[in-house]
Amino acid sequence: MENLIANFNYVIVVILMMIGLWSMLAQKNLIKKCIGMAIFQTGIILFFISIGAKDNALIPILTETANHVYPVPDVAKVANPLTQILMLTAIVVGVATLGVGLALAQKIYQQHSSFDEDEILENQRK
Repeated sequence: MENLIANFNYVIVVILMMIGLWSMLAQKNLIKKCIGMAIFQTGIILFFISIGAKDNALIPILTETANHVYPVPDVAKVANPLTQILMLTAIVVGVATLGVGLALAQKIYQQHSSFDEDEILENQRK
């Protein structure tokens, strides 16, 4: 139980990813699929942020000393900015993907008057 509490963020990440994956695979409504994709992407982003987090970490900015020399930082005490930068990029890509998915769903609704996959496929066969 103590291990579960210590890794609570990973439990939440797994729950979010499974909800998003279930929504993308099991739902027939295109809007619900897009929402599931956004939830799944949020789980992935939280996972990578959790991996890159350190307790009591310093910011990775080097300051110049009086004699114009940069001190060598202690890597164990400095946060790695790479995961944060990559996740900012992933957020932008996720928003763009969600926007394109919703725009496609709107266009499909205009043509078929439904968001349901089964009705759309049935209309295609006619």
